[in-house]
Formats: sequence, structure tokens, C-alpha cells
Amino acid sequence: MKKLFWKAFAGLMLVSLLCGSAQAQTRIGTVDLRTVFDKYWKRQQADAAIKAHVADLRKQFDSMYNDYKKSADEYQKVLDSANDQAVSEGERDRRKKEAEAKLKDLKTTKDSLDEYNRQSRATVDEQLNRMRASILKEIQAVVKAKAEAGGYSIVLDSAAVSANQTPILLYVNNPQNDLTEAVLQQLNATAPPGFTNSPSSSMSGTGN
Repeated sequence: MKKLFWKAFAGLMLVSLLCGSAQAQTRIGTVDLRTVFDKYWKRQQADAAIKAHVADLRKQFDSMYNDYKKSADEYQKVLDSANDQAVSEGERDRRKKEAEAKLKDLKTTKDSLDEYNRQSRATVDEQLNRMRASILKEIQAVVKAKAEAGGYSIVLDSAAVSANQTPILLYVNNPQNDLTEAVLQQLNATAPPGFTNSPSSSMSGTGN
């Protein structure tokens, strides 16, 4: 899912800031958006929260699935007993009707499982999208402030890639124009105690 996110943001110009007069010299800066996003403490905090939610969803799904398996086993037993020639025809008919009723309930339970799985994935995807939008907004605000303070007219994402998975930014003449560390330091200035500033693993769906 993380890969899909970076594809969606491939070619992103993080901030385009036009400042000064038309005659002023254009100063271009860069930010490695991938690094900033991965190492921002709020992203890692949100990552952990979403993973905990996914674990809860998975636990609930497993419980529902176990109940479904038990019902399936019970249905099979009743169905087998409906073919038992040792009992009367009337008893076999009764068991067949019981098996049909259990099969109907089994299908209903299966539909509930499928719907729970769909809703779980949709919920996690929505959480991920909200988190990303919120964090990108915060990053952009800091980049804008740094750019304005440093006199940059444009700030490009040095981590962006094209649709062909090739780098968009091929050459930077002045590495000093890279604002990645400055942006990251400001974002992580409010990090809670124990923050390690190391990127956490990628997030995924419920895995159901």
C-alpha cells in the first residue's frame, strides 16, 4: 500500500512558491518527501495506531471465522446423518430439512464475513488516507515557511519518480539547497520522549 501511495505522489511538486518581483533570480530548493514523511514522528505514531486497529479487526475476523467453521462442521455432520440408512425414512427427511436450514444459516454467516472484511479494508484505507493528507499538509506548511525564510521560489520533491519509475529530479547543482534535514528537525522538535527518528515499516490493510 505504501508503494501505491508513492506512485500516487510521483511527480509531486511539494511546494511552488512564487515570491519577489519578476526580475528576481529564481532559487530552487529540494526536499526528500519520502524521507521526511517516513521519519516524521506523527507518521510513525499514526502507523502504530493503525496497525493496532488492524490487529483488532483481524482478531474479530478470526473469531467470526472460527464460528463459521464450527457451523460448517455441524452442517456436514447433519448432512451425513441425513443419509444414514440405519434410521427411518421419516427421520432422514427431518435431518435433511435440518441440514437445509443450517446451510441457509451458513450462507448468511459467510455473507457477513465477506461484508465485515470489505468494511474493515475500507475503514483502514480511509484512516490511511486521512493520516497521509493531514501529515502532508503539515509538511507542506513547514516547507513553505523554510522556503520563504530562505528566499526559495520553488521547492521540488527530490524523491519523486515518473510513471516509468525513473527519477524526475536528475541533477542538483547545490546540495546546500536541500531542505530535508531542516524540515525534518522542525517537524520532530515536538516529538515525545523515546522517539527514535527511524522509519517504521509500511502499513497494510487488514490482511483478511
